[in-house]
Amino acid sequence: MNLYINNHSFHYELENLTRLFYPNEKIKVIKDDYNYELPYIATEYADKLIVEVRVGDYIRREEAEPENNNERMMCELLYRILCELTSATPPWGMITGVRPVKLYRRLKNDEGEQKADSYFKDKLFVSDSKLRLTKLTETIEKRIIDLSEDKSFSLYISIPFCPSRCYYCSFVQSSTERSKHLIEPYVNLLCDEIRSTAEIASSLGLKLETIYMGGGTPTTLSAEQLDKVLSTVNQSFDTSNLREFTVEAGRPDTIKEDKLISIKENKVGRISINPQTLNDKVLRSIGRRHTALETIKAYELARKVGFQSINMDMIAGLPDESEESFVSTLNKLCALSPECITIHTLSMKRSSTLTQDGTPIDADTSKRAASMLDYALEKLTQENYLPYYLYRQSRMVGNLENTGWSKPGFESLYNIFVMDETHTILGCGAGAVTKLKKPGDTYLKRIFNFKYPYEYIDRYKEQLARKDEVCTFYQNCFL
Repeated sequence: MNLYINNHSFHYELENLTRLFYPNEKIKVIKDDYNYELPYIATEYADKLIVEVRVGDYIRREEAEPENNNERMMCELLYRILCELTSATPPWGMITGVRPVKLYRRLKNDEGEQKADSYFKDKLFVSDSKLRLTKLTETIEKRIIDLSEDKSFSLYISIPFCPSRCYYCSFVQSSTERSKHLIEPYVNLLCDEIRSTAEIASSLGLKLETIYMGGGTPTTLSAEQLDKVLSTVNQSFDTSNLREFTVEAGRPDTIKEDKLISIKENKVGRISINPQTLNDKVLRSIGRRHTALETIKAYELARKVGFQSINMDMIAGLPDESEESFVSTLNKLCALSPECITIHTLSMKRSSTLTQDGTPIDADTSKRAASMLDYALEKLTQENYLPYYLYRQSRMVGNLENTGWSKPGFESLYNIFVMDETHTILGCGAGAVTKLKKPGDTYLKRIFNFKYPYEYIDRYKEQLARKDEVCTFYQNCFL
């Protein structure tokens, strides 16, 4: 699809909006060119806002007078045309961003709840069901966000190794089959970065609220390596204000008793065990090397070791997964009764194996995923779970969402803080991103770690020097 941008700067939102309706096509953005080539979407800001769409025999042109928010109005013109052309009505309307709950909260704080509701429904065309989900999630989030102080922060620790790469995944990570020799030197340098980061946090008087070790799959490390990293955290940081410590165990085939004991003995109170599905056929089709039975055994083992806060992930819209299969998995997870269940929707990342192999996002898959989420909402509500955080991703099947559900009192604070961008996140490890939040402001400064483990190891001194920017940032904040 050719997208022409003439005499305005609204290309980012218009491109993302176009992708909602054409998720499998390459969107070619062309600026300041009136020689339109089919198929095309032509947008222009002259005396009026103009959108013209021509696809096959379909042609439609809409115009509108300029208003206070011309970007939104031009998006509305295009949205109405594409809804008619494709006979599709996205459940999140024109929203293409990651954080709809944060947007709703800002509107509610600025204009009041009634106007926020009206803007979502009448200006962004969000469906009633998604607005209700947003409002309920926002209420739960706000209670937790209000607890955070100006000088609080969270710590993210990256373990970018996995036993193998799932076919839907695009995260930067290394399989242990190819990168086993990197793990030990990586762990040693990661511990050094953790100690250095703790010194910086202490010198600035920052208060550590939550810790999250993710990846990758942290439990690809041995029990001894896990102990080394986690004990370094506990020995280096002041944890007197710590409210939550999570390790994303993730893949059931990496969860062993000695690893769980090591995690538990290092004051970790919350873990994730992520089956994605309990259908063995679907597990094989997405490149998972474990069975549904292994997931159940890993969960039972975690309970035996003493974990009382466990999250389990599912993905709606996986290839070869029927609605009946999804329902069966969710029912089985509810019977296990973990404290949190996170329902993701499949996102077709460009570099994932599924996308590279040409797996399309079609109307049937989108409809099936939407039905799965509808069932999840009904079932989890009945089981007394509440939605506590929500986010969206690009190229998501059906333009849907990811939602974390929890039993009351077991919400993941870290997930909320990250999605709301509540406070600073200090990141350690390959691929980690430090996000420095200016207190009382929306400004964020990002410091990126090197992505790949070999790069992190080879350029570690250069990597560590970047952390000096943390001190400079806070010194400027509190001058």
